[in-house]
Amino acid sequence: MESFLIGLGVGVVLAIVLVVVMSVKRHKEILAANKETERLKRMLTDRMDLESEGLSKLKEQNEELKKQNENLRITMNTYSQKPGRKELARLQVYQLAVDRLTINSPGFGAAWQAALKESEDEFQKTYVGVQPFIKRLIPIKTEANVLPRMVDTEEDK
Repeated sequence: MESFLIGLGVGVVLAIVLVVVMSVKRHKEILAANKETERLKRMLTDRMDLESEGLSKLKEQNEELKKQNENLRITMNTYSQKPGRKELARLQVYQLAVDRLTINSPGFGAAWQAALKESEDEFQKTYVGVQPFIKRLIPIKTEANVLPRMVDTEEDK
C-alpha cells in the first residue's frame, strides 16, 4: 500500500506541476493576445485619425475649389459681357454720327427715336418668352436678306 501511496503522491505532484505549467503557458498566451489587441487598437486609432485628417483636408480643398469655380464662372460672365476696345470705339463713332444726323436733319430725330424704341422693345423680347426659343429653332430671314432678292427679281422683269 505504501508503494500505492507513493505512486499516487508522485502522480498528484506531476498533475499539479502539469496544471501549473499549463496555467502559466495559458496566461502568457492571454497576455500576448491582449498585447496584440492593444497594438491593433492603436494602429486602428492612428489610421482613423490620419483618414479623418485627410478627409477633412479633402473637404476643405473641395470647398475651396467650389469657391474658385464659382468665382471663375462669375468672372467669365463678367468678361463675356464687357465689350472690347474696338467695339467701344465703333460705338462712339456711331453715336457721334447719330448725334450729327439728329442735329442736321429736321425729320430724322423723330423717326430715329421711334425706330430706336421699337428696336429696344424687340431686343428685350428676345430674352423672354417663346420668341427666342422659336428664333433658335427656326431661323427667320431678316429684311436685309430678303431685300436684295426682291430687287434682283424686279430687275429681271
